[in-house]
Amino acid sequence: MVTLGEYIWMDGASPTQKLRSKTRVLNLADPKKVSLESFPEWGFDGSSTYQADGHKSDLTLVPVSFVKDPIRGEGSFLVMCEVMNPDGSPHASNTRAELRRVLDAGAAKEEPWFGFEQEYTLFRGRSPLGWPDGGYPAPQGPFYCGVGADEVFGRDLVEDHARACVEAGLMVFGINAEVMPGQWEYQVGYRGRDNESADPLTVADHNWICRWLLYRLGEKYGVTATLHPKPVRGDWNGAGQHTNFSTKSMRNTAGGIAAIEKAIALLEKKHAEHIALYGHGLAERLTGKHETCSINEFRSGVSDRGASIRIPAHVSKLGGGYLEDRRPGANADPYVVAARILKTICEIV
Repeated sequence: MVTLGEYIWMDGASPTQKLRSKTRVLNLADPKKVSLESFPEWGFDGSSTYQADGHKSDLTLVPVSFVKDPIRGEGSFLVMCEVMNPDGSPHASNTRAELRRVLDAGAAKEEPWFGFEQEYTLFRGRSPLGWPDGGYPAPQGPFYCGVGADEVFGRDLVEDHARACVEAGLMVFGINAEVMPGQWEYQVGYRGRDNESADPLTVADHNWICRWLLYRLGEKYGVTATLHPKPVRGDWNGAGQHTNFSTKSMRNTAGGIAAIEKAIALLEKKHAEHIALYGHGLAERLTGKHETCSINEFRSGVSDRGASIRIPAHVSKLGGGYLEDRRPGANADPYVVAARILKTICEIV
């Protein structure tokens, strides 16, 4: 059967990488029995994606995961790829390779689970959806999880995105309107299904594909989704990528709190290293206001959304579970965030 695969990868743009994709015509013997080996490696011009010089521009896309393509429909696929040099080594822009290295260096033994709360802001032209031309909407308050045409903006696109993610088999487990008008969030990660894995590679892959689908579907509406951590300056919430994570010892309610406290102590020691990797423009968001802790401070607390690290109330009550790192910006690379957290809490060099 001849079908289509959309090869997706991260480019070399700086300071924030962007997504690229191109379409491969595939000849699949049986589209119902597809494996990673069904998708061949594919070359591309790295000089056009900030990843190579023109005189030596050949790079290779190596498929690492795939899901159903909900846009093209049955028999087509979205294929997440790593970028490799001609000699087979990971390209400098290939942040997924570092996460693989950290897992292989010992973090995988801790059976880590991850979940990302991805906030984003919808723009049409230069203004967020729902904002009057040349002015500001009503103050924050009624928009979070709101309902009604005067409080919620862009729901058609958001609903299309949610359905597409579910149809693709991505591990999305919720969506909601956020505090600032025109701002939304989806969550991706552990859903408790036996056939799903919340390991960091899988969840980070899924978040990147979720992002791609959001941008792709936005084309239909003429709407742009931005991941800027402070899309509107002033008395407005920024946009984050709150990261929930746990290890098997943290999830053990018989002694999980001790493991959680140890992880927090290690995270505090490496605060500066984390901040450096948690997204460009992060200082604009981490001001100590609007449900953030100051970028220059590290604080943890139970049920405290103004802390760097939040211990959910039910985790404190049960005696084990997971932590929420509230520092990453919406534009942070989930591969980088997961790798940095695991290096810190698993004490990997």
